[in-house]
This record gives sequence, structure tokens and C-alpha cells, in this order.
Amino acid sequence: MYSMTGYGKGEYREAGLELTVEVKSVNNRYLDIAVKSPRIFLCAEELIRATVRKYLSRGHIDVFVSYSDKREKPRTITVDWNTVSAYMKAAEEISAAYPALEKDATLSFFLRLPDAVKADDVSGADGELLSALETACGKALEALSSMRHAEGERLKTDLISRMGTIGTLRDKIALRAPSVAEEYRKKLSERIGEYLAGKVDETRILTEAAVFADKCNIDEELTRLSSHITEFYAICESETVGRKLDFLIQEFNRECNTICSKSCDKEVTTLALEMKNEIEKVREQIQNLE
Repeated sequence: MYSMTGYGKGEYREAGLELTVEVKSVNNRYLDIAVKSPRIFLCAEELIRATVRKYLSRGHIDVFVSYSDKREKPRTITVDWNTVSAYMKAAEEISAAYPALEKDATLSFFLRLPDAVKADDVSGADGELLSALETACGKALEALSSMRHAEGERLKTDLISRMGTIGTLRDKIALRAPSVAEEYRKKLSERIGEYLAGKVDETRILTEAAVFADKCNIDEELTRLSSHITEFYAICESETVGRKLDFLIQEFNRECNTICSKSCDKEVTTLALEMKNEIEKVREQIQNLE
């Protein structure tokens, strides 16, 4: 079982190449990947996303990439003639407006102008750099998965504990439910007896009690709850459980709501409300699972 929350860091340091990948994940209904990296890795975003998809299936994932390349590589210097011409024109206009200013434009002056001269990396994101990126990304995702698994196991312990409480409440309701109709029959008989001075039509009492018992019968709901509890434990043995448990807990809520609506007994209602409270806590925890 895996949580959707975690952090992982991976590094690659060899032959003058230093690259770091950090991955952070938080809850999300689907897999949503956001990559923040230097422009040189724009062509590698799909590589990063594909690597993430190998490890994760759900959650909002932020991937941060930073690098330092100290390898000896061929570089080229490019002159942006349009920019240089624009600077020259601006200088001439300023000189015309202020003739007293010294004309001190030199070669070194133009080399220092912003965007006039650019140093380009001929090789760009070469094979070695992309391989380093994939290696560091894999390490970061492995660290992230390890943290998510540890957190997921803690959540699993809590969920199983709460499901045990739900099972206990279900059993208490099942124990109490059969006596509700009988108590209603006795109360109904006593009240009619009081009004009719002890003359009670037992057949009419039994009929009324039978109608009441049918209206508040929750045997089906209790049976389905037992089935859902068994299924919950089975799903918890899997690794990716978030969506399955999310759907299943909706069924828990449906059965519990039906019990509350049918209940005409204070004790059953109190137990059902306690169960509903535990179900809600389980639902909140499930939102953290992959």
C-alpha cells in the first residue's frame, strides 16, 4: 500500500557532470506531472514523464531538475547583427543629440553589450546528459516510492484498526436489531391495554408488530456490510488500492445511511451514527492512498 505524499532526491556526479533531480508528490485524483527544469532539458520532458509513469499511477507530481556541466565541449560564439545595428543606431542618435559626448565605442564595448554576442553549446543535451538525467530521475523516484510505501503502511495499520471498530459496531447493531420489534410489540400492547381497560386484540397487535418489523428490518444492510468489510481487508493486501477503496467506502456510507433511516430504536441509531463517524475517518485517510 502506498501513500500519495512523499519526497525523493536523486543525484548523478561523474566526469564533470553534476545533475540533481528532486521529486515531490501530493494528493490528486489522477496522475498529474509538472516538470521544472533548465531550457536545455525541454526536449527531455517526455522522458521525465515516462520515467515517472513507470513508478507512479496517482498524485500530483512536481519534478525539479538542476545541473552543472563542467565537461570540455565545443562552443560557438554567435553575433546578433540586428542587435548590434540597433545599438549603433541608438549611439548615433545620442551622439547627434549630445555632440559634446565622447565617442568611445570599442570592440570590447560591443562584446559586453547584452544579447549582442551569445555563447552557444553546440552539443546541447547530448546522450550522456540525457542518460545522467534518467539515472538521477530513477534514483529520486525510488526514494520517493520508498517514502510513500512507508507512509502507506502506517495508513494501512490505521485503516485496519478503524475497520475493526466498524465491524464491532456492525455486530452490536446485529445483536440489538432482533429485539427492537419485540419491544415495540410489548409497548404497543401495554398502551392499547391502558386505553381499552385491559381488552387487547392480540391478532391486531401481532399484525402491527409485523408491519413495524418489516419497515425497520436491516438484515440486508447488515449482510452487505459484512461483505464490504471482508472485501476491504482483501483490497488492503494490494499495492495500489486508493480508487478501489474510494468506491467501496461509498457503499459503506450507503448501507449506514439506510440503517439510520430505517432505525426506530435509539440504541441502533446511536451505534449507526458512531459507525458513520468511523466510515468518514476511513474515507479521509483513503484520499491519501495511491
